[in-house]
Order: sequence, then C-alpha cells, then structure tokens
Amino acid sequence: MNSDQRFETASEEETRALGRALAGSLPHPGLVLLIGELGSGKTTLAKGIVEGLGAARAEDVSSPTFTLIHEYGEPVTVYHIDLYRLETAEEARRLGLEDVFEQPAVVLIEWGERFPELLPQNRVEIRFRHAGGDSRHIEIAGDLALKL
Repeated sequence: MNSDQRFETASEEETRALGRALAGSLPHPGLVLLIGELGSGKTTLAKGIVEGLGAARAEDVSSPTFTLIHEYGEPVTVYHIDLYRLETAEEARRLGLEDVFEQPAVVLIEWGERFPELLPQNRVEIRFRHAGGDSRHIEIAGDLALKL
C-alpha cells in the first residue's frame, strides 16, 4: 500500500464530509474495504462516498447488513456490500463477488477483512476506531492520490 493518511472526525456530518472529499481520490473502478467495529462510522463514511460520486443522496444510503448488497447509480457506479452476517467464505463467494469486482464501479465492502482470500490485493483499506463520543479516528491505506 503506497499511501497512509490519518483523520479524526468529531461528528457524523464530518465523517460524511470526509467521504465526499475522498470520493474523487478513490480508484474507479476499485475496491475499498471499510474496517472497524460496530458503530465505528463505516456506513456513515460510505454515505459520503456514494454522495461524492454522485450515485445517490446520503440519506438514500443505508447499511446493507440484511440485504448484503446495495447498488447505487444509473448505471450502477457503486456497490455497497456488508459481509458481517456471513459465516463462511463459501457464503461470501456465493454473493458473486468476482462478478462485482469486474464491474466498472467503486466497490465498498464493510467487514471485508473477514474473507481476505476472496478479495483482490489491489485495494484501499479504511480503518475506523472510536475516539470517544462521536469522534472517530480514520486511517486510509492504499494506492491512491488523495485530493483533499
């Protein structure tokens, strides 16, 4: 991974704003893993990224925890995937991830670190940590040119 950037956000709006700012720096097509514990800001950042890419309004983006995959844009320009509820790599494989990775889209995967053997090595990883209250530490690693 070529670049490391660290940010701290103090609210959901700041986390969404960071996502909007990052959107133009992400590889397109490309894979982005959103890694962190429950409630650490993964979906909130995804809302900003989707909005920043012009694929949907932030309020139309929700966690794909139960549906597993959400598609945004017409044609689809963002896939938002959540692997939290899956138990095995075989379950994840049956989602058709290989087909998704071949699409001309940004692929955001929450909990992607659970099945690294299924994911391309060329990716951006964004890690989240609670920093007290609504604050989050966000670390971005990957081969991207940040334009913030």
